[in-house]
Amino acid sequence: MADPAGDPAVSGAGPDGRTPQNAPAMAAAPAALPADGDADEAKAGRAAAPPPARPAAAMDADAHTAGARASSSGLRPKVRPAGMAVGSEMAEAAVQTVAVQLPGPRAVPRPPARPAGLARAAAAPAAATSVPAPTGVATAAAVAAPRPPERPGLLGGLFRRSAQPAPPAQGSVCGNRAIRGQVIPPVPGERAGCGIPEPVRITEVAGIRLSTSATVDCVTAQALHDWVERGARPAVGNTGGGLVALQVAAHYACRTRNNRPGARVSEHGRGRAIDISALVLASGERITVLHGWRSRQTGPILRRMHAAACGPFGTVLGPEADRFHQDHFHFDTARYRSGPYCR
Repeated sequence: MADPAGDPAVSGAGPDGRTPQNAPAMAAAPAALPADGDADEAKAGRAAAPPPARPAAAMDADAHTAGARASSSGLRPKVRPAGMAVGSEMAEAAVQTVAVQLPGPRAVPRPPARPAGLARAAAAPAAATSVPAPTGVATAAAVAAPRPPERPGLLGGLFRRSAQPAPPAQGSVCGNRAIRGQVIPPVPGERAGCGIPEPVRITEVAGIRLSTSATVDCVTAQALHDWVERGARPAVGNTGGGLVALQVAAHYACRTRNNRPGARVSEHGRGRAIDISALVLASGERITVLHGWRSRQTGPILRRMHAAACGPFGTVLGPEADRFHQDHFHFDTARYRSGPYCR
């Protein structure tokens, strides 16, 4: 084996046998070079080593630059892979389906049509009750409630009587069942101021009969009824068994007052007056105005009757009025501004 020191190629000597100036460095370099395997390990170590840390100012500058680039580019999202895009579209479709199925205002489904036979059977009871079958959706207000049946017994009868007035009894006049008589044709006047447009001929008032039928108008007939009810009958009371009849001295007559020539037409000539001369009791006794007015027994009865006539009648005259009324009471329905005239 040759000595490496004697070989110029190995020892580093030049062709002239001298050693160059950089011989020590060249000699040392081969000693520092590793073998082939060691070179690979060194390269791997250099790749795995972390890069040196950058200064903080440089990192802030890079972040500012990246933000400016992002704002200028609008941060457009990256394109998703094909599989991921299909999955998101399915999720959006599922959300839309759920939104459609959320509860909300829905139309009420119409019921199925009835068979022909069943529809005719249901229509028959409706026709029998005369209640039209509602169409569509029926409401409680659309169907009229039936009226309750009339209450039987006493209350029902009272309500029926109060609902409408009872018709007048046969033979009654002036709309009062207690005034008996008949309606007669109009009475023409024999002179100016006489006559009765709507006369009645009465025979009984408030259960008290008249000795003769009296022709008057209905206003006078009603006033006579009220006087008998509130004055004459209470004044007599139970004397002689009670009042049963009135003696009529005069009623309609076309004449002047007190039959004096040239005087005004009397209220008798207009059917507004009636004269009573006596009372008839149940015992048959008669109380006359001529003899009873100043009597101690019958005088108080006649005076109470006379006073009770002021109000129902406009004019009441008796034995103390004048010489023409000594034997009867004169009652008429004339109205005066100063009120009833009673003497």
